Amino acid sequence: MSVAIWLDQVLGAAKNNTPAAQASAYAPSNIALSKYWGKREASFNLPVTGSLSISLAEHGTQTGLSVIDAPAHQVILNGEEVDAGQSFVTQLIEWLDRVLPKHIKLRVDTHNTVPTAAGLASSASGFAALTLATNSLMGWHLPEQQLSALARLGSGSASRSLWHGFVKWQAGDRTDGSDSIAEPLEQQWPQLRIGLLTISSQTKAVSSRLGMARTIATSALYQQWPQQAESDLVTIERAIVAGDFETMAKTAEHNAMSMHATMASAWPPLVYWLPESLIQMQKVWQLREQGLPLYLTMDAGPNVKLLFEAKYQQEVQAAFPDIQIITPFA
Repeated sequence: MSVAIWLDQVLGAAKNNTPAAQASAYAPSNIALSKYWGKREASFNLPVTGSLSISLAEHGTQTGLSVIDAPAHQVILNGEEVDAGQSFVTQLIEWLDRVLPKHIKLRVDTHNTVPTAAGLASSASGFAALTLATNSLMGWHLPEQQLSALARLGSGSASRSLWHGFVKWQAGDRTDGSDSIAEPLEQQWPQLRIGLLTISSQTKAVSSRLGMARTIATSALYQQWPQQAESDLVTIERAIVAGDFETMAKTAEHNAMSMHATMASAWPPLVYWLPESLIQMQKVWQLREQGLPLYLTMDAGPNVKLLFEAKYQQEVQAAFPDIQIITPFA
């Protein structure tokens, strides 16, 4: 089945609804504890494995939409009009053209509170916010699971950014992706803290989309990745249910390091880390050897994310003065 046929089935007659004048929505960014790295099908953005993430509360994307009388969509990112040739904008416009009637053109005013394309899942929150705002603008009234699948068409990780808290994205096995959807977990963890160490806000040289394709095509280590990723997903979800911080955080760190190992063994090698990334990683490991239960995770970018519990927040802040601390369940 093609994406166009699937969209016709999902949206039906609602695709031709008369839009409201404007609409807006917010979606949080997310950090995968069990990573998504690799597509089994590219047009629907279907993953090789499932994944599980934690959303970043107030760190995400606010998107406003308004109907304009113009020949093309207009995209404003953080207050500045963006060239349609940029990859994120190209994907955004492609998504809009897929889901909207051809005569409807929009001004998309989006504001990120996380660095764009620097490994802090700005595309995830961006497409999630866009999906929610478009659902409101067009009066689709779609259930959350279908919205998750629509967001996934723009960015795989966006399927997890429709909710706060812990979210699991099922890999599914259907060719149209109708079972590759995300859903929130009911567990709350008020004492959990996420620390953001922003090493760089620069756009990464190789996008996640291209990086995944290169890794699958050239990395011998990737053959072991799907089995480990699925096992880690089970372990992390069980640890969340049990409130077992050490198992959850240790497995998340090992999962991230294993994912980056598949990238480094690709050809040409794919290394998103910067020298400062490694300095901060080594600092985390040194502190842990000294008895501080502190763990890290990293997505496809140079920025480091720390996992720890609230009772150690003062020690973590002292060790990392520039850290941004997020309380996901505030």
